[in-house]
Formats: sequence, C-alpha cells, structure tokens
Amino acid sequence: MEHHIVVEKMCRCAKRKQMPQIKTFDDKENAMRVARAWAQELNETFCGMHEFDVVEVDDNYVIAVGEGSY
Repeated sequence: MEHHIVVEKMCRCAKRKQMPQIKTFDDKENAMRVARAWAQELNETFCGMHEFDVVEVDDNYVIAVGEGSY
C-alpha cells in the first residue's frame, strides 16, 4: 500500500525551490518520519511567513501550511 506526503499549499518559497508537492512511500512509518522531518526543515529554512505542521489523513500525511512564523 502506498502512503503519500502532500504539501497542502505551495507557498512562494516552495515554488521557488521547485519542491515537489507529493512524495510517495511504501511504508507508513517511513512516510511519517519523512513528513515530520520535511515540515521541520521547511520551518527552519523558509522565509518564516508560514508555519508547517504534519496532519495525518487516512493513511497519508499532509504538511499543513498556516499563517504566521515558526
């Protein structure tokens, strides 16, 4: 079974860095680990205008984008 990490909203920084909006994994635990690491990296390296968090939806993970800085 495939598990996906989906970036909810592609902000200007994500588009500029040509970041993928979806990543696919065969293992749910690995997808969760990568999603959390990815959200943390986005919070630490992007401009700070948005906050990124991981939300589990069914067997997938959505990197939610909120207003405000990390």
